[in-house]
Order: sequence, then C-alpha cells, then structure tokens
Amino acid sequence: MSQRARRTATRRRFLRSGAAIGALSVAGCVGPSDDEPGSDTGDGNGTAGDESDGESGGYEIETVAEGFANPWALEFLPDDGMLVTEREGRLSIVDREDGTAETVGGVPDVYAAGQGGLLDVALHPTYPDEPWVYLTYSGANDAGESATHLGRGRLDLDGGRLEGFEVLHVAGPFVDSDGHFGSRLLVEDDALYMTAGDRQLRGFGPDHVAQDTTNELGSTLRLGLDGSVPVNNPFVDTEGAVDTIYSYGHRNPQAMTTHPETGAIWQAEHGEEDGDEINVIEAGGNYGWPVATYACEYGTDDPVGERPEEREDTVAPVHYWECGSGGFPPSGMAFYDGEAFPDWQGNLFVGTLAGEYLGRFAVDGRSVAERGLLLEGEGWRVRDVAVAPETGHIYVAVDAEDAPVVRLRPA
Repeated sequence: MSQRARRTATRRRFLRSGAAIGALSVAGCVGPSDDEPGSDTGDGNGTAGDESDGESGGYEIETVAEGFANPWALEFLPDDGMLVTEREGRLSIVDREDGTAETVGGVPDVYAAGQGGLLDVALHPTYPDEPWVYLTYSGANDAGESATHLGRGRLDLDGGRLEGFEVLHVAGPFVDSDGHFGSRLLVEDDALYMTAGDRQLRGFGPDHVAQDTTNELGSTLRLGLDGSVPVNNPFVDTEGAVDTIYSYGHRNPQAMTTHPETGAIWQAEHGEEDGDEINVIEAGGNYGWPVATYACEYGTDDPVGERPEEREDTVAPVHYWECGSGGFPPSGMAFYDGEAFPDWQGNLFVGTLAGEYLGRFAVDGRSVAERGLLLEGEGWRVRDVAVAPETGHIYVAVDAEDAPVVRLRPA
C-alpha cells in the first residue's frame, strides 16, 4: 500500500461558535477553474441570516490524507475506507485511520482538460453485496470533442482494481468545449441521478441547449442502476424529448444530495456573473437557465434573462446570489444528520470554490438561510463535502494541485 497520502499528526483547534456572515470575496464561475475572484457578497434573496445561530463548542480540523491532485469527490466505504477521485484520472482507496492510500486499477481513460477529468463516485445501494462503483468523467471522441460519461465497475478490494468497467451512458451531444461538465452523481431509490452542464455554450435565449429537451446538456438525468431508462421518467412519452431527462434549464450543477427526511433531491449550480443557486429538484421541472436567472453576463451588469419570479413556466431557486452580490460558486453539498455536532442537525453544508470556505445553511422546508462559515481563512477551495455515517465527522476535499482531504470533528 502506497504512503503517498499520510495523515499529519498536527491538529489545529478552532474554539468558536460559528463565524458571522460578513463581507467576503466570492464569485461566480468561469473557465477551466470553475470560477474567478470577485468582491463583495450579500444574502441574495434576503433569506440568509447575518449572524451565527449560536452553536456552542466548536470544531478542530484534522488532515486525513494529503498529496492529491485536484480531488473531486469522496465516497465512504465500510470499515474506515474511503474512495477519492482526482481530476487527472486517479481513483484511490484511503484508510481514514492511518491515511494510507492505494491507487485503484481498471479506471477508464478520461479527458483531463479544462474542468474535465475523473469526477464523481458513488456506490451501489447494496454494496458490498453488489460491489459496483459508479464513476462520472469526461471522455472524448475521435474528433476531440468531449461529453460527460457515466460508467461502473466491480470493486475488487483484494486486487485493488475495478473489474469489468463498462460505460452506461454518455450525456450527448459531444461538443468542442472543456467546461461545464456538471457531473454530480446521486444514487437514490434504485436510480442514478446525474447532472450534465450546459458545456459553457453561449447564445443565451430560448433556443439555448439548456432549454432544449432534444439534447441532454444542462440537465439532471435519471437512469436505472444498469443504465436503463426508468419507465416513469417525466419525458418518456414526450415526442422529441430525450427520455433520460429528469429536469432541465441548468447551467453547471456541481452539488447534489438528498434531504434525509423528505427524500427530496437538492442541487446547487454555478451562475454566470454571480446568479449561483440552490434548488429543490422536481420531475420535469425547468430551472430557467438562461431565460430565467439572477445572473448577469460576465463583465457587465446586463441581466442574462428575466428574473425567475417573473415567469410561471420555470422553477425558482430556494436560495440564490444575484448579480452584484459576489456569488457563491458551489461544489459539493450534504445535509448533516450525524451525532458529532448536535447543533447542526438538519443543516445543509455546501462548499464554495472562489469563496474558499464551507457554508452552513439552516433549512426549514424550502426556506434557506446561511448561518455560518467554516474553514474560512484556510485558503481552501472546497470541492466536496461528506458526512461519515458512523462518526458524524465532516469530510472535505480541497481543490488544489497538491491537496489534502480533511475532517472536522468536535473540539
């Protein structure tokens, strides 16, 4: 087993009651790095609180493993194991106790350019009885065009490889772009939900690819665990529409999770100039991009489309950062349902890239309010967040060329 990722022994202690919401430097997303620096911030739709809700205690940060090249996703294995994807195309099994990491063989070749590469990872719902590991990644065709792929292989822990890897689906069409692959993956109710970004295509208006259900760009896709199309998908009987589409009108969704009580699917996606959103996904819903959005075109104050509340044919976000707010380019999200931090029960945690912190949000039905900033001051672009089921500790993947995976535990 490789020693490439060894846990550090030093723990940094943070005895604080949650940071107040202040003026931060955050931004919307653009280009290969997903975002660009901005300035200022606000509470978007007026629901975000300006103060901590006063949890006591605090947390400490512990490095679990390090030396990763742009880690993108985390998935827990039984017995203190964890899968970590790296954008350049490596999948590793990490021991969460001693920090050692082993590279997994049998991973498909990926198109590691711009925002593309090896992206999300998820387990079959009955793992390890069915040892399938699902991966999303960007792949290219012979013309050099790329698309978001979904595939699976059987994880042989003893052999350290994925056996019989097969491609289950390609979100078409292939295009000449290195951006906006989306690519969050969720296994829920014996179905696979997969996001596909709009591939950074312009031409804003009603004819944009994200508003066109004859293609899969700018969509949430719903597939069976074997890659088949569920017969109850919303567009199965719609002439001309792609039957894998579950929702559409998305720009670049890079965060997705399930509400632990309602079972609803929650997403967060990147806007253009700000315009970042948190959404609750409805079957067949049109989420507006680019005809209904709070974003502006990059470098301008010109709105991209109408405001979502002005249209009845689109689903408005439950929380947003409108143009001029500074934005919140999101990546990775998880509801907290652990025991380690009882004051955070039911809170939603969402990573932000340019903002370089982990946001904590109070959720009441569909009302969302930002309550705290974790990891601020570390200078870490937060790429993914996950809650360990057996301990309730919060794990975070940091997006950098030489990056750690860290965990938050009670101080």
